[in-house]
Amino acid sequence: MTAIPLDYETLRLIWWALLGILLIGFAVMGGMDLGMGTLLPFVARTDEERRVVLNLAGPTWEGNQVWLVLGGGAIFAAWPAVYAASFSGFYLAMIAILLALILRPVGFKFRGKVNDPRWRAVWDWALFVGGFVPSLVFGVAVGNLFLGVPFRLDETLRASYEGNFFLLLTPFALLTGLVSLSMLVTQGATVIAARTEGAIAARARRYGQWAAAATIALFIVGGLVTLFLLTGFKVTSIQDMFGPSNPLGKSVVLEQGAWRNNYAAMPWTLLAPCFALLGSLIAYLALGLKAKVLGILGSSLAIFGIISTAGLSLFPFLMPSSVDPASSLTVWDASSSQMTLFIMLCATVLFLPIILGYTAWVYRVMRGPVTTQSLNRNPNAY
Repeated sequence: MTAIPLDYETLRLIWWALLGILLIGFAVMGGMDLGMGTLLPFVARTDEERRVVLNLAGPTWEGNQVWLVLGGGAIFAAWPAVYAASFSGFYLAMIAILLALILRPVGFKFRGKVNDPRWRAVWDWALFVGGFVPSLVFGVAVGNLFLGVPFRLDETLRASYEGNFFLLLTPFALLTGLVSLSMLVTQGATVIAARTEGAIAARARRYGQWAAAATIALFIVGGLVTLFLLTGFKVTSIQDMFGPSNPLGKSVVLEQGAWRNNYAAMPWTLLAPCFALLGSLIAYLALGLKAKVLGILGSSLAIFGIISTAGLSLFPFLMPSSVDPASSLTVWDASSSQMTLFIMLCATVLFLPIILGYTAWVYRVMRGPVTTQSLNRNPNAY
């Protein structure tokens, strides 16, 4: 281990931060597509208008999915215990997300195959479901992390789940789901408003302002409930930040208001919720002022702030257990080995800039407004 230039604690912190960056990347990039899909039946009223919206997302949505794949891969390789417990516990929720996401490529490819209004309307609503369901369920999953997930570990560290899908749909989890939904709808609306013209852009600005205002209100309510009403989790034993991963080697208690401990200990973490509120406010004002780029930047800042707020509030917990708090998974006891984390970090340093460069190049090529006239000139348009 002495040959590894970074110690175990540092590598664990880096991969905790990288996981957050990948989730933020997916929410920013993939959130454009999810938000546009959710808004499709509302901002576009005619077939031509809906084709305009579809061709905003069509050329880039597959590339944006890379961030979701990277996030899942990071959990699998860097936090295998979290992957095992979450993918088994949230099995039906994951299936619902996957089925909804499957509707998106099918909808893009099949919608234009038959020139029948009823056929196209079916796929339009399928694309709506493909945007709405993941946007909501991702937030519901985060809400359940704050409440604790009903799983426990046996002496061999094998996870067993003691809940069901409907137990995930608590009022607080649905509240966080609505925060996620409104956040991603705002992101989609800012893109539609920036890259379309006329009635579509006007409707996108209106719906986007509603979504941004809802994001602010729901985020404040959710934050107050989390900080002052929820029973949080607190590690009461000393954890070895350099030691091997063993989630059962600690003691955890439930404590009222524990989720605000990090903000008291590290006041700089208050910047995250400030970014969330500031970004949503900027998006709201920019949509009203028709400031195209500023709206996208504001919405992206809000996404950064909201996800960072969740991660910083939970730290060091990755997946608390509501039925056996000692089985909770943390940054210090649920990671892969030091060597695995280091090799993965080297691969990330090599390939992540390539992905960022390719993404920037694609968006540069696809820049500019999408109109019915531009679609008529493009034989490959959806």
